[in-house]
Amino acid sequence: MIVSIMRRNHVLFCLALTCFLAQGVVFAGQGDKHPRALFAQLPYEPPPQPDYTPGEDATPAPEQLNAQEQERLTSLVPLLDGNQELWAIGEFVHFGNHSVPHLLKALKMPGSRIRFNAVETLSMIKDPSAVPALVEVALQPNEESKVRSHALRVATRLDPNQVIPAIEGMAKDPNSTIRNTAAFEARYVHRKEILPILIGVIPDPEQYVSITARDSFWILTRFSGPIHDWEISTPDQRKEWAKEWWAWWEDNKTRFEKGPAPTTPPQPPANLNAG
Repeated sequence: MIVSIMRRNHVLFCLALTCFLAQGVVFAGQGDKHPRALFAQLPYEPPPQPDYTPGEDATPAPEQLNAQEQERLTSLVPLLDGNQELWAIGEFVHFGNHSVPHLLKALKMPGSRIRFNAVETLSMIKDPSAVPALVEVALQPNEESKVRSHALRVATRLDPNQVIPAIEGMAKDPNSTIRNTAAFEARYVHRKEILPILIGVIPDPEQYVSITARDSFWILTRFSGPIHDWEISTPDQRKEWAKEWWAWWEDNKTRFEKGPAPTTPPQPPANLNAG
């Protein structure tokens, strides 16, 4: 048994020595009382580069799908929930617009994970024809809030001109998260009709929803209203302050016959939180 232990220790010592040599360890000052270990850079040869660019030989999506490919897309829908969901999303994205009808069916399937991933996949495909179905999901009162909110976000990015009914309905939703999403996404809709909707949200019972609506209104119009302390405001105060926005709107709505100027939404100024 002692011999076995000695052999094992010898093997371990050899392995440790090999590791030090592989890392280029050089021991200096052997005559010193306390020798020092210096690390030296060993010559490095980079691995050979591939003769092709990864992905350049990927098979493009067909212009028209045959029956087998249609069946393949149908079989991918249940995989949007599970360990293979990322692979399934990649397959749908590869087939592009051909995947949209299958993803629209997925929006009505049981399982919120399938529906959420279907919305996410539609955002990658970027086909505006999916917007009406996404608006329907966003307005569905029995749908989970995360799916509704994501559906509105994606629909707004695909075609903001089609989401006004969704924003108008969601701005009155009992769920404050949904109302806040509507108020936030409204800043991307450069249409005159969206401005009265935002004014209607300013008196919201939830302070953060009210502030989001106020900021979105400023982004679209540059009107911030008189200075108020929004951080400690009450619902009654916000109802009173909203009258200032309505008065401004009556005096200025003719300026927006063609909608607010289509600019990239900037961040509100720092002092807007106090006004």
